[in-house]
Amino acid sequence: MQHLSRSAPKKFTSFYYGWVIVALAGLGVFFSGPGQTYSVSVFINSYIEDFGWTRSLVSGIYSFATLSAGLLLFIIGRLVDRFGQRVMMAGVGLMLAVACFWNSVVIGPIMLFVGFFMLRLFGQGSMTLVPNTLVPQWFIQKRGRAMSVMLVGTFVSSAAFPPLSAWMIDTWGWPVAWRVWGVLLCVIFVPLVLLFVRNRPEDIGLLPDNASNLRGSEKEGPETQLYEENWTLKEATRTRSFWLVLLCVAIPAMVNTGVTFHLVSILGRKGIEPTTAAFVLSLMAIVGFPMTFFAGYVVDRFKVHRVLGWSFIGQLGFLILLIFVHSVTMAMVFGVIWGLVNGMERITLNVVWPDYFGRKHLGSIKGFATTFIVIGSAFGPLPFGVAFDLFHGYTEILIVMMIFPIIGCISAFISPPPERNS
Repeated sequence: MQHLSRSAPKKFTSFYYGWVIVALAGLGVFFSGPGQTYSVSVFINSYIEDFGWTRSLVSGIYSFATLSAGLLLFIIGRLVDRFGQRVMMAGVGLMLAVACFWNSVVIGPIMLFVGFFMLRLFGQGSMTLVPNTLVPQWFIQKRGRAMSVMLVGTFVSSAAFPPLSAWMIDTWGWPVAWRVWGVLLCVIFVPLVLLFVRNRPEDIGLLPDNASNLRGSEKEGPETQLYEENWTLKEATRTRSFWLVLLCVAIPAMVNTGVTFHLVSILGRKGIEPTTAAFVLSLMAIVGFPMTFFAGYVVDRFKVHRVLGWSFIGQLGFLILLIFVHSVTMAMVFGVIWGLVNGMERITLNVVWPDYFGRKHLGSIKGFATTFIVIGSAFGPLPFGVAFDLFHGYTEILIVMMIFPIIGCISAFISPPPERNS
């Protein structure tokens, strides 16, 4: 158990630098966009049309590249614990820019595999892992609210990247679209990280939640006391809750990635235009944006594993709805419900790890968990692609996918926070 103690200064400081960190972490998850499925999916039809590849081939390359990237994320987590978030965020940002430039010159399946691998390792994996280990260092009691503000970057990203990428592809072509994202990473994100990110509040003489600056009347005693149970990765893996939560984080990654990757095709089979499908992705993000604030409020007040369990019920609901979408109106309704569920999922899945296992070894623990998230997302697109080639539709695979939210719901409800043996 970590015990943090510091005498409170006489003068009360209202501004807490942790909120600057939250903003920069939000910028980080925003710039994970080039490696996220909602962005890559916009480029898929261009690859198929320009190179004459089948949808199964592209889906398979994407899935195996994602799987390969996921197997390395535990290393990224350990590097975060060793070198800190500031160095890792800058390094990952540069490597993601390299990945964007590489994807702008793809000419064959092997190059596409390497490109997808780098996008998934440094974008979807590392660029979300590092910010999600940074914010919990600065907040404990207000962790849910801080994470909800950070995740605004995620929803802005998922709302902005699909239409912007689609517009650039239509205007200049897909190679230029990739290069634009690479340049923006180099000239905006990386310099801001190097200038303003600090790893922990203790590094600049503060405590989490600005506890060192609370007024004496707002505390029970003259010192601010913060208690937190810290687990090593090895200790965490010995608990049942760790493995159940690990299953819970892998399932949404698989289901959401599969649906997102093939959404244009899924809705296209129902007579809905690709531009409308892209708008559904943006609508999901727009709805999820305010939902994150509500979700942050909820997880600060209710047991996080129960909130997670209810989110799986919502996931089951939007899969059922997607089968019956046959009009633009129904597609919009699906986008709204998907966004609500996604907003709740994102908060709970990010808060559960520091709440259960503490801040000290969060990089290693979250890195291990993110490996399973990426592996889960790797197994999303391929079944949808194979099902389409076999059945010429997606109804069958959507029915099969309903099994997983049920498993996730049960796992969440039976995984309370772990307790150390005396």
